[in-house]
Amino acid sequence: MAVIPLKRWIFAPDPDPATVAGLGEALTISPILARLLAQRGIASAAAARAFFEPQLADLPAPWLMCDMDRAVDRVIKALRGGEKILVLGDYDVDGITSVALVVSYLRPLTDAPDTPDAQSHLQPYIPDRHREGYGISMQAVEFAKNQGFGLVIALDCGVKAVEQVAYANELGLDFIICDHHLPGEELPAAVAVLDPKRLDCSYPYPDLSGCGVGFKLLQGLTERLGLPLAPLYAQLDLVTVSIAADVVPVTGENRVLAAHGLRRFNVTQAAAAQAVAPPVEQAAADTGDGPAPRPHHPAAPAPQAPDGLRPGLAALHELAAPRQGPLSLSSLVFGFAPRINAAGRMGDAHRAVNMLLAETQQEARYTAEVVDHMNQERRLSDARTTQEALALIADDPEGATAPATVLFQPHWPQGVLGIVASRCLDQYYRPTVILTEKDGMATGSSRSIAGFDVHEVLEACAPLLSQFGGHRAAAGLTLPIENLPAFRAQFMREVAARVPKDQQPVRPVDIDSWLDFTQLTADFLTEMQRIEPYGPGNPAPVFASAGLLAVPGSVRPVGQAGHLKLRLTQPGQSPGVTLDAIGFGLGHYLSRLLEQPEAPVQACYILEMNEFRGQRTLQLRLLDLRWE
Repeated sequence: MAVIPLKRWIFAPDPDPATVAGLGEALTISPILARLLAQRGIASAAAARAFFEPQLADLPAPWLMCDMDRAVDRVIKALRGGEKILVLGDYDVDGITSVALVVSYLRPLTDAPDTPDAQSHLQPYIPDRHREGYGISMQAVEFAKNQGFGLVIALDCGVKAVEQVAYANELGLDFIICDHHLPGEELPAAVAVLDPKRLDCSYPYPDLSGCGVGFKLLQGLTERLGLPLAPLYAQLDLVTVSIAADVVPVTGENRVLAAHGLRRFNVTQAAAAQAVAPPVEQAAADTGDGPAPRPHHPAAPAPQAPDGLRPGLAALHELAAPRQGPLSLSSLVFGFAPRINAAGRMGDAHRAVNMLLAETQQEARYTAEVVDHMNQERRLSDARTTQEALALIADDPEGATAPATVLFQPHWPQGVLGIVASRCLDQYYRPTVILTEKDGMATGSSRSIAGFDVHEVLEACAPLLSQFGGHRAAAGLTLPIENLPAFRAQFMREVAARVPKDQQPVRPVDIDSWLDFTQLTADFLTEMQRIEPYGPGNPAPVFASAGLLAVPGSVRPVGQAGHLKLRLTQPGQSPGVTLDAIGFGLGHYLSRLLEQPEAPVQACYILEMNEFRGQRTLQLRLLDLRWE
């Protein structure tokens, strides 16, 4: 029987009352919003105004990133010399959007002949998940050399590709690395290694996505050539998808980029029509910086759909989020990211790149439908593998009490292992490793719980591993199959040593404050939306209410995944106010709610607007319930 993870409610400490009062008075906002700002470390009216209205003008200068000068100079040399450029990225959403970003921006600037094969002058390359694995492979280096490329721009990977870049140097092939993962002890000997996590890098914001690092390269190129900013900012739709999918903090620079990228998703047709950029060639000539690269495409943003998006994302929008209403980062995480990811998981990630680079609605719609179909296949494979993995845990006598989960089955599809690890972690809240067999090796993905560094544990197991990489919340790994028993034992020991023996890992639920139902209005929700976009580092406000009762006859299960639907009222504090509530994954509370209908409960939740058949109603997205 599955174990239902416990949850620990953690209330944010009360902020300084004087700060809250000062923010409320200076900004004419409610005490609740002022409290939320203070809890997020925003103590002055000036800081709050900058938070409410993120400005692209406030982005850090790209030149603060180590090696940026060298990277920009090398790209300009390639553009002006007519060199062939290979744009290489990882096969996940961050890598795919990174490749599409750089290709779509550079394509108008390449000095290629205006011929049918001109696109081969600037070519995307995504490594095959099964044949090449993660990052820069020797096969990719040999492909670039054999096809006559002089420069490779590697995105969302490469900071540990020391051997591969050394091999490229032997072949006379130049690399620019744009990565955001933790470097190893030695950096690749590339022309430039752009990574804000480099120890010798003074860049002020270290948490960019891989696509964000690619954006900084293009920002530097734009400034150096004196190009207009509009075509650069037209790429923020891709950067925003990467921020959402890669679960990087939505703070600082990421928050600025995401806020403006979401506006491209939600802009009206009239606003999109006004976003017309001046020609690149003319703008570059005005700088006096020498001859500009001769564009062979119109120097404007990628062709825009009526809603302001590139055709590929617009077509995906129709499939992933057809309902009306503004999109959020959460919409991109659950609607867009799985479909883009599915191409790499189930087949050829180039299909997702082609979708994002499509220049016509017809081409975009076709490729989006192909990608969507691949996602449907991925969901079936994911469900089968998850069911098998949970059954293995349930059948293991120590499965329910082990400090971690380490599972291996040689037939499991490699492309869904990260998803399966997340599903198992949802059910058994502990660090999880899911592995399959590939080329005689065990390979797979790991996922971790809040506050636990799984990358650190893998470092402790490094002698047993062939390779690994990632960050504290998620990582990939490969090891000889014969090392599996030793790895499992050591991984368990390392996790147990870092978790107090008298403490079971408990999923935290961070709560901002208590509220009464009378405070939950549409105007209140509108005011709270001033602190969007939400994400890690800037989460959606979570509130709690007490003394709640389920409306008789409203409690029911939803779907086959254990969801809960009901209506709640607060007779003691807010009589007459009744709100819809949905609890994803909270179906285990169903029987108790039905058996004890008069027992008051406390709920913690996110307030949101539900839209169904044209009707908009307030809804509580329940995170947990507890009985008083």
